[in-house]
Amino acid sequence: MNDEQLLAEIREANLTYLMLAQTMIRKDKAEAVFRLGLSEEACDILATLSAAQVLKIASRNTMLCSFRVDDDLVWNLLTNHSSNKIGNEATNTLHANILMASRVSEVL
Repeated sequence: MNDEQLLAEIREANLTYLMLAQTMIRKDKAEAVFRLGLSEEACDILATLSAAQVLKIASRNTMLCSFRVDDDLVWNLLTNHSSNKIGNEATNTLHANILMASRVSEVL
């Protein structure tokens, strides 16, 4: 994949993310705040963007969305790669979800 293809993929991911975020916010703002990990103010701005504004923002060469999982513990729980296998996959996934949900308060 060359640089131009990579940049085109980033722009497409940005557009998809923004469209999904707008749909989620307009359907249920509280749930969108939780699931997207955004502040209410950011959700308010996203919800009011016009199609032209969404396209302009999406055309940037930088990814707009990012992984909220930034530590080994959560990745190990999600992938079941923990060296000390505690519980089953469902328990590990639940634990990872609780850890990620607790980080939403950091955004708010």
